[in-house]
Amino acid sequence: MIQKYLNFQFSVSMDLFGSEQSTNAGNYYSSGLKGRWMETRRQDDHMLLGAERTMNVVQDGKIVRKTVSMLSALNLDLRDEYVEDCNHGVRRWNQALEEAGVGQRLYLPHEGFNRAVGAYSGHHVTPQGQVVDEATWQARKCEWLPSDEDREAVAKLMVAEYEAGKFASWIAPPQAGINEQPVEFDYVRLTQEALD
Repeated sequence: MIQKYLNFQFSVSMDLFGSEQSTNAGNYYSSGLKGRWMETRRQDDHMLLGAERTMNVVQDGKIVRKTVSMLSALNLDLRDEYVEDCNHGVRRWNQALEEAGVGQRLYLPHEGFNRAVGAYSGHHVTPQGQVVDEATWQARKCEWLPSDEDREAVAKLMVAEYEAGKFASWIAPPQAGINEQPVEFDYVRLTQEALD
């Protein structure tokens, strides 16, 4: 279940970076309105004129590499940094699973999985990176993404807790409150005027 939600959240987050190739992103960068992550640590000329990089695209039902202008691939550059950060998080989760003696491991799905924006939109790619047809996708998508039944089961677990000092079963209590106050500290005091 956790892997299905990881697949979903990761894939829709990848779409938030926009298309892998974007002339708008390149124009904003050239105008000084957009930068790259850790720009000052980059060892290039920072103008990117003539610079290239490779990216994945779907061609004839297969994922292949394509060389593109670095200036047009700035969304992809930023997305690559995000993916690396997500990989660090998944490694930490897997370390916790190992320490708990759980044999299962989590993984990030392929960059093309469940995508609606960019190079993979209009294609169906499995979490392992295999391009499949519509019928295969429809037959197997509930193996990879949360189904209605999965969402219902998770919703049943997420019962709200309104009593001061108590926490819902799906939230770990903090070790300390804000500004080292006790966890049960009354941060907000409502008067009758405020309630009316």
